[in-house]
Amino acid sequence: MKIEIESKRPNVLMDRTEVSFKADHRGEGSPKRADVKVKLAEALAVSKEKVIIDHMEAEFGMGVSMGYAKVYGSVESAKKFEKNYLQVRNGLSEPKKASKKK
Repeated sequence: MKIEIESKRPNVLMDRTEVSFKADHRGEGSPKRADVKVKLAEALAVSKEKVIIDHMEAEFGMGVSMGYAKVYGSVESAKKFEKNYLQVRNGLSEPKKASKKK
């Protein structure tokens, strides 16, 4: 799998860089978020904990996925600004257990 960064846009207010990327995975299945996260972190020279993949879509029959990720300056700012479901999906926090009503 190859990662190509389409665009990078700094967002100083939220302490992050917003990245659009293309993952070329011809001859393979759709890549897992964890694999893309590691490749993006390597390409941007940051730790994988600071990378949050917002969404990723495979183009039908092309072997290419387009996606959008946010690279935070610190893990604390990622936890501060990201919604809980994205934190869980990207491995920053554990899912909240639903309380049972009695």
